[in-house]
Amino acid sequence: MFVNKLKVSVAAGLLSTTLVSVALTSSAASAASTNCATATSAAACGGMTSLIAAAKKEGSLNVITLPANWANYGTIIKDFSRKYGIKVNSYNPDGSSQDEINAVLQDKGRSSAPDVLDVGTSYATSNLNLLAPYKVATWASIPSALKDANGRWFDDYGGYVSIGCNTKIVTTCPTSFKQLLNPMYKNEVGINGDPTQASAAFSAVFAASLSNGGSFNNIQPGIDFFASLNKAGNYVPGGSAATAASGTTPILIWWDFLQDSIKSTVSTWTVNIPTDASYAAYYTQAISKTAPHPAAARLWEEFLYSTQGQNLWLQGNARPVELATLVKNGTANKTWLAQLPAAPAGVTTYPTLTQLTTAKTTVSSNWASAISGS
Repeated sequence: MFVNKLKVSVAAGLLSTTLVSVALTSSAASAASTNCATATSAAACGGMTSLIAAAKKEGSLNVITLPANWANYGTIIKDFSRKYGIKVNSYNPDGSSQDEINAVLQDKGRSSAPDVLDVGTSYATSNLNLLAPYKVATWASIPSALKDANGRWFDDYGGYVSIGCNTKIVTTCPTSFKQLLNPMYKNEVGINGDPTQASAAFSAVFAASLSNGGSFNNIQPGIDFFASLNKAGNYVPGGSAATAASGTTPILIWWDFLQDSIKSTVSTWTVNIPTDASYAAYYTQAISKTAPHPAAARLWEEFLYSTQGQNLWLQGNARPVELATLVKNGTANKTWLAQLPAAPAGVTTYPTLTQLTTAKTTVSSNWASAISGS
């Protein structure tokens, strides 16, 4: 009888210990999961191993407005998915920066809501309440002017506004904004998207402003330029890579690193950075505060800002934000670096966040009436 009691006692003790152990393990796992979901760095999640485990457990990542031929995102998405075994759901690939913000707001609480954003900087800085603070492991390699001190946004890759042209259709390709007003370009000039919605189109207006007496403090001359271009019958609204490839807009003002996507289908496509305006800008990464896959979102950012991720943008002819560090450390892919479009001579300058916000407001207020002539 004593023996039986002893066995029962021991068994009860083992059961109690096991339950406590399970409870502690469950508690620890829950804490780790919570930490990764709100972590402001990989270290705050317990390190990369913990972050990877949490992301794999979520199993999916939602990205938005990332065309496969945009800065090499097709390869980037495949490589991330292959490396971590995480399914990447790509929504609205041909959308705009504003579409991304709208999706965060409208799809909040849904499993299909965006986890991460890739937007024009002004769209991030004007929606900080939607963004989760996070600093990637290579945070120090991102110039201070190109990131939020609290980690709510950080620039990723960039390039220069350029003029692409189909030499099969256009006899003499323009190399400046001023030349675009020539009557010979009637119904031939487009920009990629709507400047009140898309950063690429907005940047085209900013570049046009600089070529027509404007400045980072005054984008209105750029709006006036396109109003004149439209009045002359040269401007074709609704431009895109597709309309350029089809010949509908044989001249397209777009980022230099994206013009190659047209070259792949139009062998007669040439690209020039305007001689009368040099405007460069970066796009911006951010994590949605209400991301349905918060750990995967953070792992995605770590991948993009790793040597592998930065080089993949370089392969896409974009200038990754950590390029200076890659070159200094000898980790930039030399072949892809040599293929970068030539940059204009001199020091490249960028508008401040205040100047960008003011310019965005001006374009939003004046673009439609200027183009309609009302």
